[in-house]
Amino acid sequence: MSQSSASSPARKSILNPLADINLNTPQTLESIYPDAKPLRILPDVNVIKIGGQSVIDRGREAVWPLRDEIGEIVQKHRLLIGSGGGTRARHAYSLALDLNLPTGVLATIGQSTAVQNARILQLVLAEFGAIFIIPEDFQSLPLYFRMGCIPIMAGMPPYEYWEKPPREGRIPPNRTDSGVYLTGECLAARKVIFVKDEEGLYSDDPKKNPRAEFIPRISVQELLARSLKDMVVEPVVLENMLKAVNVREIQVINGLVRGNLTRAIEGEPVGTTIYVADE
Repeated sequence: MSQSSASSPARKSILNPLADINLNTPQTLESIYPDAKPLRILPDVNVIKIGGQSVIDRGREAVWPLRDEIGEIVQKHRLLIGSGGGTRARHAYSLALDLNLPTGVLATIGQSTAVQNARILQLVLAEFGAIFIIPEDFQSLPLYFRMGCIPIMAGMPPYEYWEKPPREGRIPPNRTDSGVYLTGECLAARKVIFVKDEEGLYSDDPKKNPRAEFIPRISVQELLARSLKDMVVEPVVLENMLKAVNVREIQVINGLVRGNLTRAIEGEPVGTTIYVADE
């Protein structure tokens, strides 16, 4: 026996099934916990993303009718709302790119504009019990819902300087759509709905191409295969849906039409539904 091995101290450990296996081997983990399904934390909550550029940046004309509709919805349903970054985020990204700053910095400043919009929404909805929350408040969500509050959060996930690098360029792949979706997946939300300024998904940008085809329902697999230039949600949302356990379907609606959010919450096929097809 070598001197180095003889003098090596014994490992101090707590006995558990994961103590001596490689955590990078999913198959091994599944064999240890074959029937373990993630706890559905808040399955009656509806997670809503309100677009920054598509809704909030339009001001009172767009926000006020949606505000009144949300005030009616929360009489029957629990809502957790995430805000988009909007045009200000794009301006900040443009400046950061011009200054050759890395992806992590872009993600950090993108968080700031989403926070601004979340604070705006919270005050606009204050009459109905809206409160602004930060990531550290996440564990208090059950209490807030018991109190009848509407938690409002920045949609941007808090990766900030630790954002994953994109396949191309430096724009953060995980932006506000991603953060809102991941929130819904973690909570096992009843619904995840994206409130935009279009009826839903189109084959092309309907603002630029009047012949663009409206797509009311499509699977994630087909949508990824199409490789559309104008995607209604961030592509990383679709990639995460394929791996998700709880939220395997999302809905994209036009929030500028009064009643669409109510209809979506009630389960009507308004807008576009994107789902994971069974394989």
